[in-house]
Amino acid sequence: MNITVFDNLDTLYKKAADTFVELSEKSIQKHDKFVVALSGGSSPKAIFNLLATQEYADKIEWSKVYFFWVDERWVSLADEKSNFKMTLEALLDKVPVDENHVFPMYKDGVEPKDYAKEYEAQIRKVLGNEGVFDFILLGMGDDGHTASLFPGKKILHEKEKWVDAYYLKPQEMYRITLTEPIINKAENILVVAFGESKKHALNEVLNGEYNPELYPIQLIERKDSFQFFTDEKALG
Repeated sequence: MNITVFDNLDTLYKKAADTFVELSEKSIQKHDKFVVALSGGSSPKAIFNLLATQEYADKIEWSKVYFFWVDERWVSLADEKSNFKMTLEALLDKVPVDENHVFPMYKDGVEPKDYAKEYEAQIRKVLGNEGVFDFILLGMGDDGHTASLFPGKKILHEKEKWVDAYYLKPQEMYRITLTEPIINKAENILVVAFGESKKHALNEVLNGEYNPELYPIQLIERKDSFQFFTDEKALG
């Protein structure tokens, strides 16, 4: 795994934004599109805010970027808990994206399990049956989860579906998420996780035994194209 440790978060966010720009250029040059799956949370929001600034926005061919999401709470797209809403406000409303290239991970009037099938069909329409995203942005929770792959849940063992939905009892809501097989197909993966609250999980993930049932982020294969951005507080 390629781990980069940053002295401050501003530098981390800038490097993440630079990475997005660089990969967009390479992918568009290679096959005339840049297909990404994005995460929610405060760290991605800071990266998206940077990408929306003129310094970065002018370097990206936004009309050739296709936006999917890594996971989502099953809430309205207008809900404050929606990852889509956050991305829309921080980035998509501020740059000239093609609306037909934006695929929210929620749909009114549809059951979560049914929409998971529909969402996979949308991915296949853009990426074909290979399903290789150009870039996936992930985070890591204090418990070692990533996407909506939480410790001890049945979804950790999914090997066929690319997208699935399930009821997460502790949160009293449905979650919809990309699964391990489709995430690991990605050409490039960046995980952003920092701060003292991540220290225990990160130590176990990096130095402990392989136990994805307890630390699901270990399901993500440590390929050369897998990068992990963190700080000294998280590494301890």
